[in-house]
Amino acid sequence: MERNEVLRKLPKVSELLNEASIKALEEKYGRLAVLKAIRRSIDEIRCSLEKAFEKGFSNNICEEELKKEALERALELFEKYRTYNLRKVINATGVVLHTNLGRAPLPEEALKNILEVASGYSNLEYDLDEGTRGERYAHVRELLCEITGAEDAMVVNNNAGAVLLVLSALAAGREVIISRGQLVEIGGSFRVPEVMAQSGARLVEVGTTNKTHIADYERAINENTALLLKVHTSNFKFIGFWSEVKIRELKSLGLKYGIPVMEDLGSGVLVDLTKFGLPPEPTVQESLEEGADIVTFSGDKLLGGPQAGIILGKREFIEKIKRHPLTRALRVDKLTLCALEAVLKIYSSGEPERIPVIRMLMKSPQEMEKHARRLAAELQRTIQGKGTVEVIDDVSQVGGGSLPGVELPTKAVSIQLREVGPDELARRLRMARIPVIGRIKKDRFLLDVRTMTEEDLKTASEMVGSVL
Repeated sequence: MERNEVLRKLPKVSELLNEASIKALEEKYGRLAVLKAIRRSIDEIRCSLEKAFEKGFSNNICEEELKKEALERALELFEKYRTYNLRKVINATGVVLHTNLGRAPLPEEALKNILEVASGYSNLEYDLDEGTRGERYAHVRELLCEITGAEDAMVVNNNAGAVLLVLSALAAGREVIISRGQLVEIGGSFRVPEVMAQSGARLVEVGTTNKTHIADYERAINENTALLLKVHTSNFKFIGFWSEVKIRELKSLGLKYGIPVMEDLGSGVLVDLTKFGLPPEPTVQESLEEGADIVTFSGDKLLGGPQAGIILGKREFIEKIKRHPLTRALRVDKLTLCALEAVLKIYSSGEPERIPVIRMLMKSPQEMEKHARRLAAELQRTIQGKGTVEVIDDVSQVGGGSLPGVELPTKAVSIQLREVGPDELARRLRMARIPVIGRIKKDRFLLDVRTMTEEDLKTASEMVGSVL
């Protein structure tokens, strides 16, 4: 069959517009979106046919089959166009702070506050008491100071921005002393030395990779020293012959020479994690109590809030940082402040277990066993004898550059299907109406219940059924 003869059999746009399924969509969503899907569908089939002819394809093509395929593609494309690119997924990986999956899920209080404020106008930069222009940081400053004991506080868009801003405001054109063992790389290949260089500060490395002493800092101090900087290695850990200088030692040295001390905690935490059976992690309060003049940390890691860079410390330094021109470029929006204020109020109430991240980290073996058994029973009914489902012991991770090397005992549900391999099942579940992201281990697809809510358990089973 000739090429042009086949291409003439492609359905016309007007033909597809007359189909009942298309008309129903047009009435509900309008003609523009429907036309886009139809035209794209026909173009894709034409392109496929062109490639087939280049390879010598000459079989008969049925006009009805082409029309049916174009209609099916148009409906699929329309559904794709109607779906948001950024959407909810079920995190069944067991990684609590999964950077690729959006890190910390927000508590219900934060979601309600965002909806309330975002649906209309707000007092973002308006002082209701005075009836004059206000400051956006005021909405969370008091809470941050109350919880941590800091003199003053401000918030920017993320912690890398917080570090960049502090160094730009307090150390541009001058020297910042840091231990060689703390020159870390954070997510996305961003490195502390590069952030420091961007700020205009000059990096002065002291000590060795595994050991740095207070004398190393003191020898490097001169009239051009602006800051003594300590970076908490929150995304990796040293084992063996290793030591670092404590904040209180740096503070004593800073007082001796009149130099402020800054600590970047990376994944800042506001509660003692050992209460939940986790390894100790320095808290923001401890850093300030030991003498840090400025502390920076993330809002969406162990804090369990929205993406933000939080800066706490002495009022004189915070005021100087606020006045820096870069502050405007890094400022947070109203939605971030809504979520952060709600999360901080939960900490202020003394009930951190209401924070989803904390709740996941402290899940008991009994609770996870119960959830895994329930999910396994649902999946057994769903797959209807097409494979095996089993509850197994495994380990989860904290993730997000927090508590490196810590393995959390967990329960996972293993799925092995006779006709669908684990990689194909993982692919299908990623394409589901509500994507389910699990992990593959020893040729088995696993759903880790530590990072799944009770609603997720039911939905995940439904999605497995839909892709089979």
